[in-house]
Amino acid sequence: QVQLVESGGGLVQAGGSLSLSCTASVRLTYMGWYRQAPGKQRDLVARINRGDSTNYADSVKGRFTISRDNGKNTVYLQMNSLKPEDTAVYYCVAQSLSGSTTYWGQGTQVTVSS
Repeated sequence: QVQLVESGGGLVQAGGSLSLSCTASVRLTYMGWYRQAPGKQRDLVARINRGDSTNYADSVKGRFTISRDNGKNTVYLQMNSLKPEDTAVYYCVAQSLSGSTTYWGQGTQVTVSS
């Protein structure tokens, strides 16, 4: 059973910073973060592959930074200059080495107050 264990998140004022981390129980290919605000669909925030190639949602470019430690099977998301519209549940996502299975974390709440 593959597990993704998330940590971080919480409450911060607009303009502040938060960091998230997600550790997987096995080696995986790409890892990343999605988020889902109330009443909205779950959208990609950022993702990174084992070669450190990254993709970001336009809304977070220049503010969020994704990184990973392959030795620790861990992905990080540094979130700076947070805005109230960044408020959402953030989910860690990862794909198996074969590419056949996608795994999700349990989600962690990020709340940005104005």
